Parts: sequence; structure tokens; C-alpha cells
Amino acid sequence: MKVFINKNPHELTEGATLADAIAAIQAKPPFAAAVNMQFVPNTQYARHPLQDQDRIDIISPVTGG
Repeated sequence: MKVFINKNPHELTEGATLADAIAAIQAKPPFAAAVNMQFVPNTQYARHPLQDQDRIDIISPVTGG
């Protein structure tokens, strides 16, 4: 299935979860994740199923002033 991670297309297997998408881009903590603009708590990444065409945002904090 095709999903978009930070606006870039990625192919994942059917039945993939948000945890699989995060692993696909090798995201390193800390970060927050949202699927279709809905925040997903990190405790739910492995349980959050993805659907074809989902839009996933992985957002890292930015420091500075």
C-alpha cells in the first residue's frame, strides 16, 4: 500500500502499522506522530493500523530562540 510520510511516498505492506512507517524512515526519538492530521500517542504506534493513501507526519522538536 502507498502512504505518504512527511509528504514523501512510501510503499508499505498491507496491514502495516504506524510503528512500521516510523521504522521505514528510521526516525530517531524524540518525535511526535500524526496520521491524517490526528495525533497518535507513542503507546499506540504498534496498534495503529494504516490504510492506503494515509498521510503520516513525523515531527521532531526544534530548539533555539
